[in-house]
Amino acid sequence: MTSPGGSGGAAFEIDERHPPIRTRRVSFDWADTPLHWIPGDPVATHMINSFHVVLPEGEKWFINCVRAALPYVTDERLRQEIKGFIGQEMVHSRSHQGVLDGLLAANGIDVTPITEPAGRGNAEWPARMAELERRRPRLFRRRLLFELGAVAAIEHYTAVLGQWIMDNDRLDAAGVDPTMLDLLRWHGAEEVEHRSVVFDVYTHLGGGYPMRVASWVVSLFFLYWALIGGTLLFLKQDPTIKGEVTLRRVYRSYRRSVRKGLIPGIFKLLLGEAPVYLRPSHHPSKVCSTRQALDYLMRSPAARAAGYDPY
Repeated sequence: MTSPGGSGGAAFEIDERHPPIRTRRVSFDWADTPLHWIPGDPVATHMINSFHVVLPEGEKWFINCVRAALPYVTDERLRQEIKGFIGQEMVHSRSHQGVLDGLLAANGIDVTPITEPAGRGNAEWPARMAELERRRPRLFRRRLLFELGAVAAIEHYTAVLGQWIMDNDRLDAAGVDPTMLDLLRWHGAEEVEHRSVVFDVYTHLGGGYPMRVASWVVSLFFLYWALIGGTLLFLKQDPTIKGEVTLRRVYRSYRRSVRKGLIPGIFKLLLGEAPVYLRPSHHPSKVCSTRQALDYLMRSPAARAAGYDPY
């Protein structure tokens, strides 16, 4: 039996594959957070803001997928993990929506070109899938598996990014807004915590390797689109930026931010993780550290304020 370094928690064993998944109903106040919450670096700030804009509806899509799968899941432990996953993703969606409403919109940045189409798609998804299940159950099953595979691939990247931001002390040294840093680390820690759930649902329902590869390709294009499109959308609306926003200028600033350790090398990360995720024997429990996630959740100001002890 061991205890987490520096947490003061009780001795316990960690099951990396099946940790308990708890919903922590955190909240954040953006009144004192500046638009450029990475000081002096609008490109790095808005690149990470791209996640804020796609996550509220993206998390709802994740929930739609696992809810549709739940009636077909026969393993009781996995069913309980799905319910914990849904609870966490609901809070994630609400928390990132708070950034859109309380920070970006307050600074005149319009995110509706991305959020409105995604919102319509999510609202229509359950009815479309229910009709497909009724009329063409085999096609419904294949489509659900494919979408679960895409969600599992995205969950791999969010867990890896969560581990990166928990490990990265350069953000603290750079003076990143503490409320935003806590949101990102709290979310990242929970992504590490529940990283196996959708992958396990996918395999439990019979998802195979060829479809896992195909759904990964689709998820990769989605992530590239979200990062590049979202960053450019925000920079073009940023009231503090003078001059034309060009890909060349953005890329040069992005490279400087990567060298400083303020953002990961996104393009290298997305392709660099391919050999990990696409290994036939891959399982999410083999990457990232639940112990580190729980240790951060014990220290997180938002999680502590919500009254949750992760142990």
